Amino acid sequence: MAAAQGRLSDGAGGMDDAKEGDRDATQTAPPPFRAAVEALKVARLRPEIEIDPTRPPQRLAPYAYALEAAVVADDEDLADGRLVLLHDPAGHDAWQGTFRLVTLVRAELEPEMAADPLLPEVCWSWLTGALQARGLSYGEPSGTVTRASSHYFGGLSERPSASQIEIRASWTPREGMGGVPDTASHLAAWCDLLCQVAGLPPASPGDAAVVTLPQRRGPQSR
Repeated sequence: MAAAQGRLSDGAGGMDDAKEGDRDATQTAPPPFRAAVEALKVARLRPEIEIDPTRPPQRLAPYAYALEAAVVADDEDLADGRLVLLHDPAGHDAWQGTFRLVTLVRAELEPEMAADPLLPEVCWSWLTGALQARGLSYGEPSGTVTRASSHYFGGLSERPSASQIEIRASWTPREGMGGVPDTASHLAAWCDLLCQVAGLPPASPGDAAVVTLPQRRGPQSR
């Protein structure tokens, strides 16, 4: 797959605001949510993953925490995405639980891959397969896989045609001891999906490390 089209956030100021808001919200959140967020913060990921907190949605649940990540290799963004942890202590009928994970993953495609009629089913299987490979229990999965193509004309006609895949999904992580889901493992599975969409080979767990996402939003390569 080719490089993704820039990052998902809109600037460094928003990142600083997200970190400050994260500190304030987490301090007043219930203990299960605080524990779930802390597990996300200390999770260790493979070195191609650059990750940092970003502003979470405000109206989906009483408590929310969001991460933005990119797969970067040879100074090129290969895929990017956002993972949001939602928590409603009262529970949610549609979730069948008190936590929910919501994700967006996207990457550009090589032309021959974009033409594959089975691509949406394959991409969805990458998500469910990543969760299953790490032995994670989850429920109520739902989502969409969207394939889009751009063709340029007139003053832009010199640009090559481009295709992009976008995965939007959500699922309910099963809660463990103290009502806390294993969010670190769910994050690792999500990063496995990111890397697979980016076209990277699997990596052994021992090769993992977290890298802070640079405060840069712009072209595909740097």
